[in-house]
Order: sequence, then C-alpha cells, then structure tokens
Amino acid sequence: MAAGVPRVFVSHLSGIAVFDPNGDQVGRVRDLVAMLRVGGRPPRVLGLVVEVVTRRRIFLPMTRVTGVESGQVITTGVINMRRFEQRPTETLVLGELLDRRVQLVGTDVAPDEEVTVLDVSMAQLPARRDWEIDKVFVRRGKGGALRKRGETLTVEWSAVSGFSLEEDGQGAENLLATFEQLRPADLANVLHHLSPKRRAEVAAALDDDRLADVLEELPDDDQVEILGKLQKERAADVLEAMDPDDAADLLAELPEDEQERLLALMQPRDAEPVRRLLSYEERTAGGLMTTEPIVLRPDATVAEALARVRIRDLSPALAAQVYVCRPPDETPTGKYLGTLHFQRLLRDPPGTLVGSIVDTDLRPLPPGTSLPAVTSYLATYNLISAPVVDESGSLLGAVTVDDVLDHLLPDDWRESVADDFTVTDDDAREVTDGR
Repeated sequence: MAAGVPRVFVSHLSGIAVFDPNGDQVGRVRDLVAMLRVGGRPPRVLGLVVEVVTRRRIFLPMTRVTGVESGQVITTGVINMRRFEQRPTETLVLGELLDRRVQLVGTDVAPDEEVTVLDVSMAQLPARRDWEIDKVFVRRGKGGALRKRGETLTVEWSAVSGFSLEEDGQGAENLLATFEQLRPADLANVLHHLSPKRRAEVAAALDDDRLADVLEELPDDDQVEILGKLQKERAADVLEAMDPDDAADLLAELPEDEQERLLALMQPRDAEPVRRLLSYEERTAGGLMTTEPIVLRPDATVAEALARVRIRDLSPALAAQVYVCRPPDETPTGKYLGTLHFQRLLRDPPGTLVGSIVDTDLRPLPPGTSLPAVTSYLATYNLISAPVVDESGSLLGAVTVDDVLDHLLPDDWRESVADDFTVTDDDAREVTDGR
C-alpha cells in the first residue's frame, strides 16, 4: 500500500474518545463492525460501535469519520442515535476476531500452521473514506526448530485462513488486554453485548476479584448465565469475592438446591453473612443492606475513622458514614450507639474520640422496613446510607442509596436510556442500510 496511507491497529481504538467537529465528546469506541468477504479479499470496515454518555451503543459509519488520530476519532457531527443491532452478515472485530486460532497459508515455512490472532490493522483506501482490514498480527504456537516459542509476526490478510463467524477455539487473552483499563461497570457492558459463548470465555479468563466486580454490574440474567457456566468450586470462590449483598442477590435468582450447594462450597466466614441476607425479604432494609459497613468502637479516634474512610475499595456511599458500636465490631455488632458522617470527622481534631461526638438523634432502620419507607427515610434526612439495627440493638448492616436505586429502577435500566433522543440525521440510516 502506498506510503502515507493511514493505518491503525484496532486494539488502539478501544475506549478512545469520539468527538464532533466542535470538540464536544460524543462517546467512546467499544468495537468495530466489519464485513467478511469471499476469496481472501480484505474485510471492509463498516463503522464503529460507539457508547454514548447514556451507555446506549450506536453505530457510527466510517463515512461519518473524518479523522482517526492522536488517540481520538473525529466525526462529521451527523450521528444516528438509534441503538446498534448487529446484523447476521457483520462481524465485531474486537469481540469476534481477536484471540481466534487461524491458519497461515501461502508461506514457505510451515504451511497451514495454526496461529493466534493478537490484533488486526485497518487502512484507509486512497482518496476515499472506506477502510479495510489489511494485516493480521499473530503469534505462533510453541514447537518447531525454525522459530522461537511465541514468535509474533504481521502478515497480510490473504496469508491467513479460518476467519468465520464460528467461535471454536477462540480464547479471551487479547480481548481482555484490550479492555483491561475499563472500570467494572464498563467491562460489564462489554460482556453484556458479547455472544453467550464469547461472554463465558471472557468470564473464565478473568481473575476471581475482577469477575466478582464485573458480575455486580451485570443484569441478573447475565449473572446467572455466567455463574452457571463456571466450575462449582470457582463459582463459590467468585461469590466469596463479591460483596455479601450482591452475592445474596445473585444466589436469590437460583433454585434453592443450587443456592445451598454453592453456599456449602464457600468458606463458612463468607457464607454466613450471605445466608443472613437471604433470610430477609428482598425489598426490605434487611434484604437491601450490606453487612460490611465501617464499624468503630467508641474509644476509636477521629484519625482512625478517617483512615478507614480513605480505604480505596470502599464505595462512596459506604465511606460517607461510620457506625459506632460496642464490640464485637463485625455485624451483628454489640450495641449500636450512633452514626458519624465524614463531614463531622473533618471538623474535629484527630485525637477526638468518636464516642464523644457520635450522632444519636437519627433513629436506625429495623430490618423489616419496606423499600418505599427506606427510600423516604434517605430522602427525608438527605442521606446516602443508613444503619439497620435489630430489636436487640445490634447493627446488622447499612443500606446504601445505590442498592436502593438498583431496586427502584426498571430491570433493564442498565440498557435503557431516555426516550427523548432523536435521530439527528435521517439519511444516516440510509448509510447504515447500505453497509
């Protein structure tokens, strides 16, 4: 191909920002759409799958792309906001081509050798806005005296065979590397849009902690599907890594015998709070709460409290308040004494004992409090978390606003967006219909 023709390796496009001509961000690239062609001809890149701010995925035709450079994509500003739906003749480049096992053909050394696709590059055709996938970056397998183990090389598209819509033998290593910087919620969105088989492969390749974080962000049916495809021992390990309330919500979607089988495989220390949460009605304070709030004894200092609030893994809702209780410190605790908001902690000297400044005026929630009552409580007192205390005065956990929202929003809220989006250009669909 002529010198100076733009070429981009597609893994470098994952997650980069898409801007309109005015410099306003439209969204981020999540995948590329290509059409495979017969006779070894390079696939045509039809467009980009772009995730807009509302998490809707839309199709951006390559004819609407004016530049791919400096870690960003520039568009004409004319975008169809209709939700992207993959057609049978289309292939998702990141989701379906990376990690595929294909064969080298037409080479002098080791013809028909099986290799793994690490990446592909696309190039813009001269004097046109059309793009084609022209080269494939592959890794050779182990074995053979003529090369080192794991040797990588870049070959022409015509030098490989075996690309198809089938997924046999496809791993997930390079797809995961492409998305390793994504937040759990964004990676969950990626998994949700993969095929079930590909989703299972990616889930199997994630480590337990990362998979636990991602599962917590997925819709219930995706959670159940992924968990069901894991080995039972690994499923139990992943449940242990999840927050107890999220693990309980997931187990609640399973038949009782399956619940018990997985709980029995979990470590007793991890299974016990999950069992407690499962004993409460789902739409009550007890069913909504987390069993791992920040608990301090009355003789702890403000400095100790602030150190606990700063823990990186805490959600903002849990870090907003600490709960002062008599020992034991783990839920169910000893007698609940009161709550301290982090703003109060910031106003007092580090050596101050939390027991001397605790707020005892705010009444806690009984575990049987209904979801509407919990919602009203948080709204009335402008809180993002609230203590749940039993009849004996022990702190059982805390209800956070994010868990309340999870139960108030529609089941498909992770995919749904506002209905007032309009198609800004009707002939954009004309382009997509001609893909």
